[in-house]
Amino acid sequence: MTHSSPAGYLEKLFGLQGKTAIVIGGTGVLGGTICDTLARAGAYVYVVGNNVEAGQKVVDRWHSQACFFRADASQRSDLEALVEHLQTHGRTCDILVNGAGVNSPTPFLEIGDDEWDRIVRINLTAVRIACQVFGDFMLKHQTAGSIINIASLSAITPLSRVFSYSATKAAVLNLTQNLAREWATQGIRVNALSPGFFPAEQNRKVLTPERVEKIMGHTPMARFGTSDELAGAVLLMASNQAGSFLTGANIVVDGGFSAMTI
Repeated sequence: MTHSSPAGYLEKLFGLQGKTAIVIGGTGVLGGTICDTLARAGAYVYVVGNNVEAGQKVVDRWHSQACFFRADASQRSDLEALVEHLQTHGRTCDILVNGAGVNSPTPFLEIGDDEWDRIVRINLTAVRIACQVFGDFMLKHQTAGSIINIASLSAITPLSRVFSYSATKAAVLNLTQNLAREWATQGIRVNALSPGFFPAEQNRKVLTPERVEKIMGHTPMARFGTSDELAGAVLLMASNQAGSFLTGANIVVDGGFSAMTI
């Protein structure tokens, strides 16, 4: 029996050489780290978002292995323009990460229509549009693709003070499972990643000292996560080798938060 080297075995399982990844929300803290993860594994990465400066910082780390594409993820025309760009440059979409998101600590009775609509548009509607646009592109090109939707702990256990956010993330998880069933025999795997508490721009407003104390008391590891601790889960879901039988799953990376009761 011939044994490959450990490095060769891991490359076969998790390597993404020759793959193209679209990371919507790649300009954020977690999104940027996901871009880094996919690029390190060999994928060519499109960093998609509105923040040109933040997007360019990610691209600068990878130069010819990444590019920034300015788009509003909730605008179908913007994402269709990206598909046209891919076609013009002879690229497919092998991996789609839906990572754009916003949050708000507004008390329930004070949530207005504008705030609710904005959070639903960015956290949920944008995921639906991206899955339609790029899912159709994958199906037409018979791409064995992976879609990774960023959900949240609040998708499975509502968290206080983030009513709109929790509602949208629960919907993202439901949509993920439904799409996984829909496309399971057509080569497209659809999974969700639910991070626990990872300090980022969108949640700093709700991480008051009192709230941090409660989070630490409910987290067995007694610390926040760091963005690079999502890398293993992302590579598992992205790889059609390591994750070949993985679809409709929700991988929770939370330091044990969701395992805690009392």
